[in-house]
Amino acid sequence: MLALKVDVDTWRGTRDGVPRLVALLSRLGIPATFLFSVGPDHTGRALRRVFRRGFLSKVRRTSVTANYGLQTLLYGTLLPGPDIGRRCRNDMRAVRKAGFETGLHSFDHVKWQDGVASATPIWTRAELQRGCEAYQRIFSEPPQVHGAAGWQLNANVPGIEAALGFTFASDTRGRSPFQPIGGGVPQLPTTLPTLDELIGRDDLTNPDPVETLLAMTRQPPASGHVFTLHAELEGGAYAAVFERLLEGWRRQGYQFTDLGGMYRQLGTRTLATCNIVVGTVPGRSGTLALQGP
Repeated sequence: MLALKVDVDTWRGTRDGVPRLVALLSRLGIPATFLFSVGPDHTGRALRRVFRRGFLSKVRRTSVTANYGLQTLLYGTLLPGPDIGRRCRNDMRAVRKAGFETGLHSFDHVKWQDGVASATPIWTRAELQRGCEAYQRIFSEPPQVHGAAGWQLNANVPGIEAALGFTFASDTRGRSPFQPIGGGVPQLPTTLPTLDELIGRDDLTNPDPVETLLAMTRQPPASGHVFTLHAELEGGAYAAVFERLLEGWRRQGYQFTDLGGMYRQLGTRTLATCNIVVGTVPGRSGTLALQGP
């Protein structure tokens, strides 16, 4: 089993990348979960990460300006950030109408990604609540799944997710579904590298990210895989690469599903209980929330 999780970070990704991915996945008959950012697009404020180790290297490798657009990189600084939930409401609803699962990625993607790790419980709940309320205005129902922006958390997030009514989450990087120690909703972690973490890496023996990923999935784990893609990338310049990857997984015999499908397959199974720890992932700058032992 392989669940596809689509992170939608920006207005441009929602407007342009999401419809392309919906068309591709619909043509191939493949389900996926689209996680939306539903507040202001403040992508330009992410440039404050310039001094973070590995940030500039990733910018060069993945052609950030070409993939996100210069205008997007100015939102929240020299240009006002468009309200994604208001301007792209119909685009988001069209995803649900096309039969895909939807959920919450963030209210303000950059604010969450850069602020949640050191935030208070009050700040954390307020920011997540704002996302839930905006999502409710768009879809007329609360979100059931949350996938934290940038895989960034603090210790209070799992409990707040449960209190706000989420059923499950995909906030972390890891190896298999687990229950966070201390409570909270079950986690379905991303188990594979993303394409942008593999493209342009000098330390990989195979420069083709598709072949690298297919080598990693040749022996499927019992609990399956979760692969995260981004509307701005796989719905844009990486579209052909992504389609080739999907074809490779089909040849390997994978059954595609969305996060909800993977969660339902767990049934009444008792999940491992694990800490959520902070660590690094090759090809991505900064630290992330990881499944611990």
